Amino acid sequence: MRVAIVTESFPPDINGVAHCALQTADHLHRRGHHPLVIAPAGPPGGPPHATTDGPPESQGELDRSHPYPVVRIPSLPLPGYPQVRVALPSRRLAAAITSHHSDVVHLASPFVLGARGMTAALRLRIPAVAVYQTDLGGYARTYLGAGENAAWRRIRAVHTAADRTLAPSTAAARDLDEHGVPRIRLWPRGVDTERFHPARRDPDLRRTLAPGGELVVGYIGRLAPEKNVELLAPLCLLPGVRVVVAGDGPSEPALRAAMPGARFLGRRTGDELARIFASLDIFVHTGPQETFCQTVQEAQASGVPVVAPAAGGPLDLVDHGRTGLLVPPGDATEVSEAVSRLTADSRLRTALGHAGRAAVEGRTWEAIVDQLIDHYAEVLTARTAVAA
Repeated sequence: MRVAIVTESFPPDINGVAHCALQTADHLHRRGHHPLVIAPAGPPGGPPHATTDGPPESQGELDRSHPYPVVRIPSLPLPGYPQVRVALPSRRLAAAITSHHSDVVHLASPFVLGARGMTAALRLRIPAVAVYQTDLGGYARTYLGAGENAAWRRIRAVHTAADRTLAPSTAAARDLDEHGVPRIRLWPRGVDTERFHPARRDPDLRRTLAPGGELVVGYIGRLAPEKNVELLAPLCLLPGVRVVVAGDGPSEPALRAAMPGARFLGRRTGDELARIFASLDIFVHTGPQETFCQTVQEAQASGVPVVAPAAGGPLDLVDHGRTGLLVPPGDATEVSEAVSRLTADSRLRTALGHAGRAAVEGRTWEAIVDQLIDHYAEVLTARTAVAA
């Protein structure tokens, strides 16, 4: 099967959309399929091993650092948030899909580049599967204080045109349904259960992070307004607790000022990130706008008890009292009380950590992307039946 993955973000970007698109393309390639990735280009200089093969209108900037073609579309940084790139209009997208002879177009969190990918799929009469992954309406409300309705109109237009929309959680599926999006199916996210594993726990790292032997309570993820990381500030005052934050983003300066007792590690990736996860005693996620919440899964895979808001994706991932603790969204007092409960009860921490690990062991990326391939096949079969 030849699959064109049109994504709003791709490595070296570090975010949920980029990671999911990478795992999808990698697994399709390992299964003998033929993925093509179309993504915004990064800052000037581009990704490693980038070349231009053939005329620009047919190939674009070709990134050869992956075992499948990655076409980079010229882009600009989002004002106020330069880590996010917005693709510019380009004929390269449709030309790349055409030359790839794609059987299906996969739209990863479509909004700008993905909307153009949907238009190209319609024009070329290629079936499209749209993956909903980002609460863009919530982002508009957080960053602009307005524009939520306009964002949903855009989302609805793109996803209604797709043959199938895949939602990562029941909460996300409900939001889509309430906003008039049809043909919704659930498709969760996978987790690397070998990389994120309790065996990665590192006593030396723990001594570095908490030289006084404190319990290490951590947040890992982007530092942005919608993540509500400031809710961790009261934890810095709890006796015997060391707060650790790994990640970067526009909120970092304000968070450093608000939490002088916390240890900020910056952006971490790969095995180093896995060591940090496994070396925590408690993982706390604070953002209420998660359509899935991959870091909760990674903490669970690492055998770490989780505290998360009772909203969005975590509602599917955390069985309250068994695989973690859920708290009311945006309530710093409830977050502090949940962490205090866990710091006082080592047996509860151990039980939640073991149960969380057991809950995610079957959610490997291999299993999850195999489900995605089934969705592709069903969409192709339905198109063939309609044509017949």
